[in-house]
Amino acid sequence: MTQEIKINNEITEGPISKTIFKLAMPVVLGMLLEFALSVTDYFWVGKLGATAQDAVTSSMVVMWIIFVLITIVQVGVTALVSRFIGADNKDKASFYIKQGLALALFLGLFFSVIGFWVTPQLLTFMDTSSSTLLLAIPYLRIFFVSGFIFFWNETICASFRASGDTKTPTIVSSIAILFNIILDPLLIFGYGPFPELGVAGASIATAISVSLGMIILTSLLLKGKLGYPVNQLHKIKPKLTEFWKIAKIGLPMSTQQLVFVAVYLFLIKIVHSFGESSAAAMGIGNRMESFSYLTCFGFSLAASTMVGQNLGAGKPERAAKCAYGSVGLAVLMTLIMTFLFILFPKFIAGVFTDDPEVLSIAVDYLIILGISQFAMAIEIVLEGSFSGAGDTIPPMVVMIPGSLARIPLAYYLCFDLGWGINGVWWTLTITTLVKSMILAYWFKLGYWKLKEV
Repeated sequence: MTQEIKINNEITEGPISKTIFKLAMPVVLGMLLEFALSVTDYFWVGKLGATAQDAVTSSMVVMWIIFVLITIVQVGVTALVSRFIGADNKDKASFYIKQGLALALFLGLFFSVIGFWVTPQLLTFMDTSSSTLLLAIPYLRIFFVSGFIFFWNETICASFRASGDTKTPTIVSSIAILFNIILDPLLIFGYGPFPELGVAGASIATAISVSLGMIILTSLLLKGKLGYPVNQLHKIKPKLTEFWKIAKIGLPMSTQQLVFVAVYLFLIKIVHSFGESSAAAMGIGNRMESFSYLTCFGFSLAASTMVGQNLGAGKPERAAKCAYGSVGLAVLMTLIMTFLFILFPKFIAGVFTDDPEVLSIAVDYLIILGISQFAMAIEIVLEGSFSGAGDTIPPMVVMIPGSLARIPLAYYLCFDLGWGINGVWWTLTITTLVKSMILAYWFKLGYWKLKEV
């Protein structure tokens, strides 16, 4: 209990940069392990060939849908819990954690069933080849079986972070990820007593690992690790009005992200028109770019918690300083990635493939996307800042048109101007630069400081 009070004092009163690092770095370290898992998955699957890599890449876009839908609960719980913690109303914080978990379980089960059912249709829509479909369908369906567990876990993690404790969810996630990394080659190639399951083995390893995380997180929550009681989960009485209060904060953010994923489905169709090698190269590039994304996500969560708690404590100007401080630190981190992507793309891509065609395409991807890494940092951290304030409409208004513009722009650059597959990569870079500038201007206007939750 003493530690929890200390952390909250630092968030609303202590040195800003130090507190940003204190909140962000555990998350960033956890995200780096998440990145390591993604790289490990793709590395081992890469041993099975370009078709196997394409199966994982195509499935990845569909899997984003589940993580997008999780934000309906995650963003709402973060905004409400952080605001009430900042106002020193822990009973209300506990109440919304319970309601959030009930909503997470309902939505998780619903979308897991729907996802399992429509998996073939989603993959076929992306013009996935028949050979890739054979590998991608079981891989993706296994993921959907465990989809509701992701909803539950991420809601508990959001509750810890909104309360000022970023270490506990990071430690638990790290345990699950390390377990997953160990299981991957065992189940993919069938080492020792384990069956050889190929691409599906990677998905089974994830399902087992996330279940382990669920058990640990739920146990810690019930034992009072938050610093205030959240117990008797079996006696939660779901209230539709409270479900809506949580969802209406998270829906704009999840809607914009859902549009982002839908647009990616169309972009994958364009990528597939250039062959499986292009799709495999996109998978390599996405995984390397995820290093920047996940790092920025750590600072985004720090910004979200600090903005929410400072607004709850009646300190809007300090909330703004916390947001800008988080943006600055994230930009510095992504500039390092820009340097690596532009100067050493062949070395980086060569870790994942020996195929000369895949390698050539992936090198172009890394160089072109390297240009926009700092803009991605601005975009992601300001999204977190807006969501911490409970003001999720501005990001939606900026991100949805920005994402939709990618479809005609990609067609124009790829086919009308004849840039080929590089037209897709330039589309991603150009739109990211534009979105980040608009979002930065809107945040500077400061209307988010007046948002009531």
